[in-house]
Amino acid sequence: MSTPEYDPSIPDGGDSTQLDVNAPFVGNEFHAVYVVACTFIVFFILPGIGFLYSGLSRRKSAMTFLFQAFLILAVISFQWIFWGYSLSYSRDGGPYIGTLKNFGLKEVLAAPSPGSAVLPEILFCLFQLLFCACTIMIVAGGAFERGGIVASLIFGFLWATIVYCPLARWTWSSQGWLYNLPSIDFAGGGPVHIASGCASLAYAVILGKRKGFPEQSMKRPHNTTLVFLGTVFIWTGWLGFNGGSTLSASVRAYMAIMNTNIAGSTGILGWVLVDMIRYKGRFTVVGACEGAIAGLVGITPAAGCVSIWLGACIGFLTAVVCALCKNLNQWMNVDEGMDVFKLHGIGGMVGSFLTGIFASKYISALDGGTLAPGAIDGNGVQVGKQLAEICAISAYSFVMTCILLLILKYIPGLGLRVDEESEILGLDRSFFVDEQIGDWSMMEAFGSTTLMGVPKEPSKEVQQPEAGTKTA
Repeated sequence: MSTPEYDPSIPDGGDSTQLDVNAPFVGNEFHAVYVVACTFIVFFILPGIGFLYSGLSRRKSAMTFLFQAFLILAVISFQWIFWGYSLSYSRDGGPYIGTLKNFGLKEVLAAPSPGSAVLPEILFCLFQLLFCACTIMIVAGGAFERGGIVASLIFGFLWATIVYCPLARWTWSSQGWLYNLPSIDFAGGGPVHIASGCASLAYAVILGKRKGFPEQSMKRPHNTTLVFLGTVFIWTGWLGFNGGSTLSASVRAYMAIMNTNIAGSTGILGWVLVDMIRYKGRFTVVGACEGAIAGLVGITPAAGCVSIWLGACIGFLTAVVCALCKNLNQWMNVDEGMDVFKLHGIGGMVGSFLTGIFASKYISALDGGTLAPGAIDGNGVQVGKQLAEICAISAYSFVMTCILLLILKYIPGLGLRVDEESEILGLDRSFFVDEQIGDWSMMEAFGSTTLMGVPKEPSKEVQQPEAGTKTA
């Protein structure tokens, strides 16, 4: 079966009224079906992050994160078709940023994609859109309980343009400088996790600490069930996230899925082990969920490049390192309540570093690819190249995010940080109409003394007279 070839004379794949634009892909349809299925699965990550953040927050700001999951997908979908895809993956342009050749998805249709010749470019574009949307949703955790919603959406659009698109270009475009270094980043350890972790840290620094921080009550998740459910959604979506990054249905894709699952599992074991030692034999559900996410983050750059047992080691080691950073926010004197920097920033750095050690040419060749081997195959210099990627992406993301936020902070009326009254009352009460926030009677049924952090009104039930008592 032949592989389609890109023809620069017909960049959109040809006139569908004159020829069959599907014909070049005949015999390779299963690759497209596989990537479509992975794309559908990746969608679970967005509500998963919404559930996770909502559960970790206090009740009075819980709905805000669910709302943001929808709005960020909407805004980034527009940004991606507007110019995001073109800046990241246009076939012309340089090693640092693309051009506007595909502005508005011009000529993005049926031609073989720049990522994989067996996929139509429109499908490749959709799959990569979700990577961008998930990254911005992770970054939103830096605005924890004090960031304005409208400002966060404007920030998301600009951050995707100024930070994410260049980093995607560096890492995954055939013209990118990290791609040609080469650094090894199978599915987003740098552009997704290191970048989002460093950006979230910058977000927390620029916004400043929450009012009353660090009271102990501010550290407790309001709903552990939502945290667990969100983690399950994220884990499910991650299987498509990493599994689809081969951009083909191959043995390497199945290896990436297996590595993703095993790393998430050993991540739980690593974090729970640290918790058992720290809490003298006791456990935390949130800790187990954080361990799963740390393991998934760690395996992301290596999923299609390492053997199963080394993938298990990466998940375990990444979770242990992240768990040992429990007091990182106190050490840095920063109120980064969602631990995005710890899980995604530190976790991504550990995963990228270990990829340089454990990447195997044997695994990378399972789909015919020729990625650089790691130190385990005798290529010790790869570790240095991974460190170059880590330093470049973390520095660029943190510095550019700080600059962008400082500009937005001083725009009158934008509300990068909500006013003190809204923060104390809660973002849900400040941004949403009362009818959609909750029902007093429902909260009463669950025995809660508060609703969204606001004291519940005393009961006004009519007292029944005792037997034998005269009534008027």
